[in-house]
Amino acid sequence: MKRVLLLATTTGYQIRSFGEAAERLGVRLVFASDRCDRLEDPWWDGAIPVRFHDTSSSVEAVVAAFRGRATDERPSGVIAVGDRPTVLAAHVSAALGLRGNPPAATEASRNKLTARRALKEGGLLTPRFEVVPVSDALFLRAPLTYPVVVKPLALSGSQGVIRADDDESFESAMHRVSRLLRTTDIAIERESAHEHVLIETFIPGKEYAVEGVLTNGTFQVFAIFDKPDPLDGPFFEETIYVTPSRASVETQNAIVDTIASAIRILGLRHGPVHAECRVNDQGIYVLEIAARPIGGLCSKAIRLAAVDGSLATLEEVLLRHALGERIDGYRGINRATGVMMIPIPRRGVYRGVSGVEKARRIPCIDEVIITAKPDSTLVPLPEGRSYLGFIFATGDAPASVEDALRSACDSLEFAIDREVHVAQSNAT
Repeated sequence: MKRVLLLATTTGYQIRSFGEAAERLGVRLVFASDRCDRLEDPWWDGAIPVRFHDTSSSVEAVVAAFRGRATDERPSGVIAVGDRPTVLAAHVSAALGLRGNPPAATEASRNKLTARRALKEGGLLTPRFEVVPVSDALFLRAPLTYPVVVKPLALSGSQGVIRADDDESFESAMHRVSRLLRTTDIAIERESAHEHVLIETFIPGKEYAVEGVLTNGTFQVFAIFDKPDPLDGPFFEETIYVTPSRASVETQNAIVDTIASAIRILGLRHGPVHAECRVNDQGIYVLEIAARPIGGLCSKAIRLAAVDGSLATLEEVLLRHALGERIDGYRGINRATGVMMIPIPRRGVYRGVSGVEKARRIPCIDEVIITAKPDSTLVPLPEGRSYLGFIFATGDAPASVEDALRSACDSLEFAIDREVHVAQSNAT
């Protein structure tokens, strides 16, 4: 049985999607994840314990796991799920002699400052930017002309990204980002990039996401997503993705060409790519080139078809790609699809939701998945990094898909209680 090594955090939504895809294809998944290495296989999945902040030791752990094994028991390819595993995946691919991205290129794509500098030197449009240490951030006024955007260097999903329009809002943004980077959940990542904050001029315009894959340097596009909601701040929570894009053919071609240029500048060569950009009268600004597939459950909005008309999920195609199979015949289906990431409206304790069945009955709606767990504490952006759930739709036109997603979301009512903080007594 052919094997693919999947590097992922223990909390990734996509692990199950890849597992289901592997089962359909008859592929064996081997996991490497950041779980406890002092327990004997706590999840009973044979995963290799790694630490994403300790690349050399983690590479050795993976190599050791396959040392001495027969060829058919070694992986044929490596896939990273989520941002943090991408760098380790590149190093592991190189150590195992498998196709993948150069480690230096993956490291550049993972760090917003390094990527900004590379794209600017490569001649692409970039906003003006500055970087400051977190320790100094609170004593500064914005070094650029307002509005500016304050963002961590190595967080994803718009976590910690805040727009500031004046000195007061800039100071507030700096305080919030600095506090976020000092929280336990972030500090435990041990990322040196978390010691600095990026400040860049705000880029107006429409935002798009591009999903594709690299095969020995050749970029193949699976989907261009419109983000129809205005992402103007003060926070930048993504909600709706719809494909095919309603941008002109000329704009779509320019987006793909610019993304391909950014990929070449960063030096990425082989594997999934998720890219984001903004388009305005000045041109196309690349916001992100990530060496991974689209996050969360959003891949369900990508429906692919082979030349013979057979359908496949994104995970199935990426597994085939990791195994070295040809996938150049796969294209998006001839229908509009979309996903809504249900935003968290306020901080509190999640109790439940009503209206799910009503939302599912709306025309074009395929599925409503609530991922929030009862009695869990919900944290919205910019401090949070999750959603209440996902809504998926398919229709004859992008507009009908977008309307269905909005109507379905409006049908849902979430019960969120305030947190109760109990003061501890000092009495003895």
